[in-house]
Amino acid sequence: MRDLQSVKQRFGIIGNYPGLNRAIDIALQVAPTDLSVLISGESGTGKEIFPQIIHHHSSRKHGSYIAVNCGAIPEGTIDSELFGHEKGAFTGATDSRKGYFEVASGGTIFLDEVAELPLSTQVRLLRVLETGEFIRVGSSRVQKTDVRVIAASNVEIQKAISEGKFREDLFYRLNTVPIKIPRLRERGDDIVLLFRKFAADFAEKYRMPAIKLTDDARISLVEYEWPGNVRQLKNITEQISIIEGAREIDAAKLRTYLPGISGAKLPVHVRREAESSFSSEREILYKILFDMKSDMSDLKKLVLDMLHSSPDSVRDNEAHSGVIRKLYDDTDLVPGQKIKSHGGVSFKTDSEDDIQDTEEIVEESLSLTDKEIELIRKALEKYSGKRKMAAEELGISERTLYRKIKEYGIDL
Repeated sequence: MRDLQSVKQRFGIIGNYPGLNRAIDIALQVAPTDLSVLISGESGTGKEIFPQIIHHHSSRKHGSYIAVNCGAIPEGTIDSELFGHEKGAFTGATDSRKGYFEVASGGTIFLDEVAELPLSTQVRLLRVLETGEFIRVGSSRVQKTDVRVIAASNVEIQKAISEGKFREDLFYRLNTVPIKIPRLRERGDDIVLLFRKFAADFAEKYRMPAIKLTDDARISLVEYEWPGNVRQLKNITEQISIIEGAREIDAAKLRTYLPGISGAKLPVHVRREAESSFSSEREILYKILFDMKSDMSDLKKLVLDMLHSSPDSVRDNEAHSGVIRKLYDDTDLVPGQKIKSHGGVSFKTDSEDDIQDTEEIVEESLSLTDKEIELIRKALEKYSGKRKMAAEELGISERTLYRKIKEYGIDL
């Protein structure tokens, strides 16, 4: 624990989130070795601090430390920057130049946003990692370097591999020891600690009292998603420190500085609860519709049985007549529509001649099953048989959709 606190103090790390402590602990354990390290985490989480921790606690701490942002160097010059070039190797190469791998020999090189490297450069980097050898651009002479490589990326490299944008063998070579940096929105009370630290720093920088948060503002601060992580929190703290005259900030004022919180993007826990509630209510509504369909089918069967019953059974059916009459009486008559009675039960019909029209109307109104099958088929066809996407389109769970497909014998 003492080592963790001294490291945090030296490198300005604020917070006690277990995931953060674990990342620091791994960095300290791997530092004395020469193993390659791959640091992953969203942009703005502070990935650039961990290579410095590793370098400072390694046997190479007296050697060079070079940080390279691979995404900021044009593709046409990245090989020259990393491995150097000979005079005349390309237009504008008026002299020979050492690359970062040559300059950093005996030390550490940090390759930030390593997933942005072109595939041709990835081949060169793999060779350096495996043999320590490289060739300057425009040269045929193999040179050696003794450098430790630490890489970082804010994108999912496994996805980049599947898309053919990153070499799988290079990933495994870099990923000897992985370190995952937690997102700010996962760190809970650390967010308030960071805000206080930044507020104090900006108060000293601009020579003004430090801003403070009310209780409700602290809750809003912790509940916000922070897509830009620590970098975004620092920028917002600086904005509030400069712009606001009042030194105490309440939740309403804080929200004006949090992008999206008053619009479509609610605090993460509120939005998740709303989505869960909406999904549950939709499932309940769908179940009610299915139950109604079943009840209507039972009612249809009861009515038809009564219509075709013998005179001797009419008395038995009269017990149900009050309920059925109430059902029909609650429905407004269409102009010209009449009431026809059969077996003690009254029915709405368009004419006195035939009860058949009534049966057709009942049949048409009860065809929910056909409509349901039709909707399911259309959704499956739209998404080429993918049940998950079809279920989302229909507003039901994938399990419910699977049950309906099986129930109705729908061919995929």
